[in-house]
Amino acid sequence: MPVLHNRISNEELKARMLAESEPRITISFYKYFTIDDPKATRDALYQALTALKVFGRVYLAHEGINAQISVPQSRVESLRQTLYGFHPALDGLRLNIALDDDGKSFWVLRMKVRERIVADGIEDPNFDPSNVGEYLTADGVNAMLDDPDALFIDMRNHYEYEVGHFERALEIPADTFREQLPKAVEMMEPHREKKIVMYCTGGIRCEKASAWMRHNGFKQVYHIEGGIIEYARRAREQGLPVRFVGKNFVFDERLGERITEDVIAHCHQCGTPCDSHTNCKNDGCHLLFIQCPRCAEQYQGCCSELCRDELQLSPEEQRQRRAKRENGMKIFNKSRGRLNTLTGIPDPD
Repeated sequence: MPVLHNRISNEELKARMLAESEPRITISFYKYFTIDDPKATRDALYQALTALKVFGRVYLAHEGINAQISVPQSRVESLRQTLYGFHPALDGLRLNIALDDDGKSFWVLRMKVRERIVADGIEDPNFDPSNVGEYLTADGVNAMLDDPDALFIDMRNHYEYEVGHFERALEIPADTFREQLPKAVEMMEPHREKKIVMYCTGGIRCEKASAWMRHNGFKQVYHIEGGIIEYARRAREQGLPVRFVGKNFVFDERLGERITEDVIAHCHQCGTPCDSHTNCKNDGCHLLFIQCPRCAEQYQGCCSELCRDELQLSPEEQRQRRAKRENGMKIFNKSRGRLNTLTGIPDPD
């Protein structure tokens, strides 16, 4: 039986990736389709992608596949053909090519079987995820943004919305996608006659969200084909005005793709304009937050004085201190107006 997981340390794998001479391309893709045996599919696909030197994260479930990966530049076409031929449902699969990419987004291939490729909390047996809203391409998105009868709904988390979003898009104030779905229905209830446009990073969340809205009786539901990534790419290629403002948060080492030069967020420590996410250098915290260069120097890459001071302790002292507290949220979260219990950083007004 072949080895279907890595046995080399992350440090060595990252060093190997950084030493590569050939550029890598960061790609994301997803597809909702029925997978009868996700584990067997995972194992077969793992071997196929490993042969192409693919790195990244791939999740499989009975409902489909979701992936964020990187591949050597010379093997992009081989990857495309491998996926097209792997399963009939993947033939013609759209690959979202990263916009602001240095190719250093991943250094290992991790593939996991999950209950859902997007945790949605939906238990209604009558829900049909294939009954999605109407796709919008870049020109259609811009037209909708000029339509007073259209509402744009951002189906991403607060930390994503905070650094960039479409003009006049509404944020759903919830911490998770499973909480956003019923909240979106509730918020849009007074606007059933409106056109509802849903969007997310690469399309996977807003596609399911559009099906959920239709399941709940909304008629004029749209979602952006390929999400923000594909919209920005097509708008630039076609010479259209780019109506997404700021940075697009991405879930890899980059933590963001620059769409426009606008900086609409602020440092979570001093309030200066900034949209650079980072993780707290204290491994006992690892909070995701926005930090400007001045605060990064002052706090040594940490989110608070507490974490900065803890980082200077011996490993044993750090373990003792962490054992005495609960490990709270891993992101700076504004949607519920709460103080982060680990760092003591309050939410800004």
